[in-house]
Amino acid sequence: MTHVTHVSHVKSTRSSPRTTEDALTRAGRALRLVLLIALAALFLIPFYLLLRNGLATEQDITSADWTFFPSELKWSNLRELFDDPAVPMAHALLNSTLIAVATTLGTLLLASLAGYGLARIPYRFANTVFYAILGTLMVPAAVTFVPTFVLVSSLGWVSSLRGLIVPTLFSAFACFVFRQYFLGFPKELEDAAHIDGLGHWRTYWRIVVPNSRPVFAAVGTIVFIGAWNSFLWPLVIGQDKDAWTVQVALSTFLTSQTVNIHELFVAAAVSIVPLLLVFVLLQRYIVAGVERSGIDD
Repeated sequence: MTHVTHVSHVKSTRSSPRTTEDALTRAGRALRLVLLIALAALFLIPFYLLLRNGLATEQDITSADWTFFPSELKWSNLRELFDDPAVPMAHALLNSTLIAVATTLGTLLLASLAGYGLARIPYRFANTVFYAILGTLMVPAAVTFVPTFVLVSSLGWVSSLRGLIVPTLFSAFACFVFRQYFLGFPKELEDAAHIDGLGHWRTYWRIVVPNSRPVFAAVGTIVFIGAWNSFLWPLVIGQDKDAWTVQVALSTFLTSQTVNIHELFVAAAVSIVPLLLVFVLLQRYIVAGVERSGIDD
């Protein structure tokens, strides 16, 4: 009997370190969960403020007594936003959508072709051209802003979609990302395509593009968000109301003469919906695309 008791004590002693380790693991997971919930709450605060103030009255927004929910949810603010004759919000949303989509597609095409050419097509000055493209990243946008505006104005593209889209089509950053990605692309697939008689163009279109969806999605998301949030260039080029984008329309709610707070908040909430949809649909590709586009030189 004494022997059995001794054996049981030894077993319990041996199992205690594992039990302690499991307890620490569970505590660590719980701590990480609490931290992630806290960070998520902080991240969602701006969205809550947009919805709360967008559906509130001017009195609720400016009141000194803060309430978590407004005293009255004014869904009519949304209708008032699109019925405002001074701000063509619906047309501005359409313009921003057209500009963002066209800029994204054009940038993906041009930057991916340039990146593939620099990574795969033998050329004596390929590295020189690549470093020259990188050098443009160091040039402040303010330096090229006035010359670009003069060029666009001389072409008669002021207050037109061409003037808002064409000057922003090529991105040195996107070219860099594609070039780095294609350096690590499996060359065996391209060699097999060349054996089958495909040239560089058909290899790019039939083999490389279908197998590079993550990097296309990652770069496309970044370009789309940048085009959608662009403010200074659309403000200068879109001088007519018909050429206003969402960001320009938002700026009209806050002027030195008037401050339309509730419409500003509801318009801001409406303007981020397309960005959220793009991010939700493509989020699984973003990290994978950025990871696989690291420097391989």
